[in-house]
Amino acid sequence: MTDLHLDGISKSFGGVTALRDVNLDVEDGEFFTLVGPSGCGKTTTLRAVAGFESPDEGAVRFGDRGMAGVPPEDRDVGVVFQNYALFAHMTVGENVAYGLRFRGTPGDQSKEARVADLLDLVDLAGFEERDPDALSGGQRQRVALARALAPGPDVLLLDEPMSALDARLRKDLRTQVKRIQSELGITTVYVTHDQEEALAVSDRVAVMHDGRVEQVGRPEDVYRRPETRFVAEFLGENNVFAGEVDGEAVRVGERSFRLGDLGASDDRDAPDGSTVTFCVRPEHLARDPVENVVEAAVEAVEFLGESFRVHLDWQGQRLTLRADERPTAERLTVGFDPEDAHVVSVGERAQAVADRRRVDD
Repeated sequence: MTDLHLDGISKSFGGVTALRDVNLDVEDGEFFTLVGPSGCGKTTTLRAVAGFESPDEGAVRFGDRGMAGVPPEDRDVGVVFQNYALFAHMTVGENVAYGLRFRGTPGDQSKEARVADLLDLVDLAGFEERDPDALSGGQRQRVALARALAPGPDVLLLDEPMSALDARLRKDLRTQVKRIQSELGITTVYVTHDQEEALAVSDRVAVMHDGRVEQVGRPEDVYRRPETRFVAEFLGENNVFAGEVDGEAVRVGERSFRLGDLGASDDRDAPDGSTVTFCVRPEHLARDPVENVVEAAVEAVEFLGESFRVHLDWQGQRLTLRADERPTAERLTVGFDPEDAHVVSVGERAQAVADRRRVDD
């Protein structure tokens, strides 16, 4: 296996910039996910790793080996595409064995033994003679995974492999993919627009937006401590507030809120008058608040099975609350603990003060 590095990757298509100075380091054996909305650059990043696209600037490295000029077939990567890309005129066994024509069978295994082992790994033992058209979508995707793994690649790349499947099947298959990746210890880069999927399977995630990497970290860290407003709003639901520092609080409209990490976000001070953006997750917005209390109008209620999603309006701002019971009142009193608020940005004035203090120190 190997580690993977992207050093300052940039790429444009016909004057449209797809990637802007992307820097990423994927550790040996890591399950690393690129997540973001459509058009953010995640698939272009994957294609640059695979060798299907050449960066305009920057470099791709597998370990210490630069990939400039190395064609896809010589990169030791296995790729699973969104649309399966199975050969309809071949059986399942022939599809899995296809990659072995060019690289040979790893170790001392015969081709037949390798195919059988991989089909067993993806829970399709005995399917060698089946036609791909006779399989379900989830089964076809597992055949595509077995085919990608057949030559024993150093890096596995998965480009939105479950987007065409229904929600229940996607949950089952992502669990299988993670199990297989863990068993093999193969370095894996996974592309998805599904935030829940990214949080569920990844060792680390990179949130991408407009061709840039907004934040990289463990799923729980990125979810709990987003570094930008985009990450806060994209990765799961969030209530985002913007206001001005007023003493030890932040004033939003006519209401002042006390925050636990005000002035402590990335060593950035927040003097009076500076702008601050902070967020509170819906599960941290409580109906029996002690601090930071507001009264909001109920706009809509959605039943989610395990809970209710309550949409609120507070002085023109939309808030979201997670509740165990369906609210019956037209207005609710809600609030949050200061420690459950997270600052995602401070204004220019606050940043300038912090920069001057670092210079003075």
